[in-house]
Amino acid sequence: MTIMTLALLALTAASWAFWLVALAAVQRHVRARSPAPPPAFPMVSLLKPVRGVDPGARENFESFFRLEYPTFELLFAVADPDDPVLPLLETLRREHPRIPVRILVAPAPGPNRKADLLHALARAALAPVLVVTDGDMRVEPSYLREVVGALSQPGVGLVTCAYRGAEPASLPARLEALHMGVTFLPSAVVASRVFGVPFAMGATMALRRSDLDAIGGFAPLADHLADDYQLGARVAALGRRIVVCRHVVTSVLGRTSFRDGWDREVRWARCTRASRPLGHVGYALTFATPLGAAAFLASGGAPVGIAALAGSLALRWAVAAGISRATGDGASLRALPLLPLRDALTAAVWAVALFGHRVVWRGEAFDVDRAGRLRPRSPPVPASPRAGAASADRGAARGA
Repeated sequence: MTIMTLALLALTAASWAFWLVALAAVQRHVRARSPAPPPAFPMVSLLKPVRGVDPGARENFESFFRLEYPTFELLFAVADPDDPVLPLLETLRREHPRIPVRILVAPAPGPNRKADLLHALARAALAPVLVVTDGDMRVEPSYLREVVGALSQPGVGLVTCAYRGAEPASLPARLEALHMGVTFLPSAVVASRVFGVPFAMGATMALRRSDLDAIGGFAPLADHLADDYQLGARVAALGRRIVVCRHVVTSVLGRTSFRDGWDREVRWARCTRASRPLGHVGYALTFATPLGAAAFLASGGAPVGIAALAGSLALRWAVAAGISRATGDGASLRALPLLPLRDALTAAVWAVALFGHRVVWRGEAFDVDRAGRLRPRSPPVPASPRAGAASADRGAARGA
């Protein structure tokens, strides 16, 4: 047996150990008791930067109107005054007159338009607690109570949530849902609960305004690809803890293409490589199926190689099923036959992300430097001169 074969067998065994730890960590995470609620829940400003009409947009937005929480306001922001999502937001505002809603149109000149919009939203927000969520997220009515309850615990400076995919309407979307639910989610839970890695996920980022002000707000993040990682790292630098809430939120996927999915996952992987280089290298430990296949090939089809591959497939399917059931992830459960293909694709994305600096984000190409800063490959599209005026008009109409 060659040294290469022995090394691959050892890595395969280490990957099996990782997935057994991941299954236990996810089960403990979702079954953990919610922290004791604060004596009084503070007012919250929910900040939602949006662009375009995502699949299931109405249902996604409406889930935030149905939150079981004493006092909160909803703030939406777009960069384009002609964004097709604006009529939908106006309709929802009229249909829910009891929920304070404001809709901003704000210039977003930086390469990270989301960070620019968050800067405008934070300036307009009224509450001492700010909760950022992506436009394609859908939540349960208990979401805000759980997130704010976690934020109220001693020493906590930022609360984030893991997320699963839902309603995939194409094969690439089903593969993406699998990646979210049975690869990324358990890896994030292990990183947080087992290794104590302080990082935030853009699906949910809840923090106090005082801490946001202490790190300079969202404006310094506007040239970074990983605004969520940067926010978490800067809050952690204040001596605050970053925690992953037990509430799992849902990303509604709809129909995606292979090209869009590939570009998105390579962007995420290069984002991780720039933000946490050791974390990107260590991510290879999750590749049980590719490592088992490599051990099988290196052994020349010997019984030990067959056992490595068969064991990897069996363990990966069993653990993925257990994680999906624990998190209520029906999309991943239904897509489990695709798991070997999904694992091979994940390894390919990881390998490609080791080299190069180009990412594609919302159809625009950027280079990412070693510090994770974005540099447009072509001159940025200038902000519409109408944007500032539209923001002022909409703000005046709603008392902003």
